[in-house]
Formats: sequence, C-alpha cells, structure tokens
Amino acid sequence: MIDVSQTQAWPEMCAWAVERFHSRTFDREERIPTRPGLLYIVQSGAVRQVSLTPDMSEVFVGFASVGLPFEVSQHDTFQLQAYSHVERTTVMWFYWEDLQQWPLIHSQVQSLLRYQLQRKLLWLGNLGQRRAGDRLKGLITLLVDEYGIDTEEGRAVPWTLTHAQIGDAIGATRVTVTRALGMLRSEGFVRLVGQNQLCLPYMSSPSSVDDGLVAEVAA
Repeated sequence: MIDVSQTQAWPEMCAWAVERFHSRTFDREERIPTRPGLLYIVQSGAVRQVSLTPDMSEVFVGFASVGLPFEVSQHDTFQLQAYSHVERTTVMWFYWEDLQQWPLIHSQVQSLLRYQLQRKLLWLGNLGQRRAGDRLKGLITLLVDEYGIDTEEGRAVPWTLTHAQIGDAIGATRVTVTRALGMLRSEGFVRLVGQNQLCLPYMSSPSSVDDGLVAEVAA
C-alpha cells in the first residue's frame, strides 16, 4: 500500500481531493459510484470489490484497504463494482495525470497495480482447484497473506465475510462453505476470532498453499 505515514505527499493529496470534491465518505454496504478511466484510492475504511456476472450475481474478488488503489473495468461478460465494507469508508478519485504532481505516489501506485495483477493470477489459480475445501483453504491463505493483522491467536483477516460472499468467491454454495469451514476449523487450519473473522493460527503455514498456487500459475 502507499506508505501514508512516511510519504509527506499523502496529506497534500488528500487535501487536494477534498478541495476539488474528489473525495467522499460512504456508509457500510453503500455502493461506490465508479467508472472506467479513473483511479480510486482508499483514504479510510475498506472497500469490497465484486464482479457482476451476466445473471447479475455479485462475486467477491477482493478488498482495498487504506492506501490501496483500485480501478474498475467493464466488459461484455462482467463488470466490476465497489462497496464500502465498513462504516465511514472514504475514497478519493483521480485521473492518472493528476498523480504526476506527486511522483513518489505515482510510482507506488503503478507498482501496487502490478502487484494486484499478480495476486489476481493467484486468485484464478486457486479457483482451478477441484475440491471446494481446497479452494476455501487457498482463499483464506490469500486473504490473510495480503490483508492479515496479528492477533493473539494468529494472523486474521481484519474484516468479516459472510458464508455467501465466500461461496461466491470460490464457486460454492453457502452450505458447502459452512461444511468446509467447519472441517478446516476441526483440523486446526483456521479459527474464527473477534466478529467471526477468519484467522490462521501461527503454527499454520500459509506460504505452503501460496507456493502451490504460484507453481500452478507458472505451469
């Protein structure tokens, strides 16, 4: 993410966005108006990204937290949308040329978008696994690896996802997710902490699953 604590340009950029009405705060589950060609950066809170399929089903495809950029695209077969995942989520939007006045942030955003593309390849590799339980295990690993925060019990995803949202992300029903999650919990692979947030205990090895996905993508 953009190093908001070390980058002096961050408060300047936030002020610039406010002055030009390029910043808005959203309530939880409020849809964030987006359009192709603009770059969006989360100033506070968290954004949930979904892909809208031709049958109008929403498929969870990832988060964007503070300091992370995201773009949206629209194709004949799907379109990406964004929702505020927590209360008081503030998002700024820019044209690419706007960022040129902050060269360091411009460079960081480009690197972050390239990294996000690599993560999407891992996400697609995870979906190629045959068993729903393996896809769930891979999803949890990817989420914890990218967004995880340290807790007393392990590294946890800082936000809650419903079983339906998880099911959409891995191509499984809510019932299948509930059953598979129960099995993973009984095996000690995952725990639920706080407000039912997914957590990998410290003795788990997320890198082993991640390495497997990397191998599949590279193959």
